[in-house]
Amino acid sequence: MVRHPRGHFPGVFVLANELAAQGRLSEEQYRFWRAANDWYDAHYPNPSRVDPSVYDPAVHPGAVAWFKASARELIARVDGYLELLAAHGVECRRLESSDPGRILYEDAYQVVVAAEEPPGA
Repeated sequence: MVRHPRGHFPGVFVLANELAAQGRLSEEQYRFWRAANDWYDAHYPNPSRVDPSVYDPAVHPGAVAWFKASARELIARVDGYLELLAAHGVECRRLESSDPGRILYEDAYQVVVAAEEPPGA
């Protein structure tokens, strides 16, 4: 896994969003990415809209989001992102932890934590 310039190990959304921002997605991949991001935006809270400082690197360096194990529908939809990343040779792996770090934000579906290293890194 590759450490993000902000100092943490990014999740699939950050990795896919960076590919899109860099213009590296095909038209079909872009359509998938846009529709999938829109679906997530419509179906779960965006932590940065609730707390604009949660991902601020000056306030919470290394803040990363984790889905709760109970968020099965949200987790199931990650497979398309994994396929997108694999098509671009972007390495990633699934991590699970009962203690991913100090909780900065929590809702019914996810937590955002401050963590220096992911488990098993």
